[in-house]
Amino acid sequence: MNQCETCGNEYDKTMKITIGSESHTFDSFECAIQALAPKCAQCNCRILGHGTEAGGHYYCCAHCATRAGHDEIVDRA
Repeated sequence: MNQCETCGNEYDKTMKITIGSESHTFDSFECAIQALAPKCAQCNCRILGHGTEAGGHYYCCAHCATRAGHDEIVDRA
């Protein structure tokens, strides 16, 4: 059995996610998200959707990017 690298659970149906040349093993999407999803530089939430990038930082939305001083980022209305 393989072991989840986030929670340590030993599970016979783990998934392997490869990013570049690095492989990771998880027992659930929840554990994969906790380990791999970037965090918003403003509110610190995990970015699960598209998010946005400005000034070398990732933000979950235009609101957070604007609060961080990146007025060029706007939400679609």
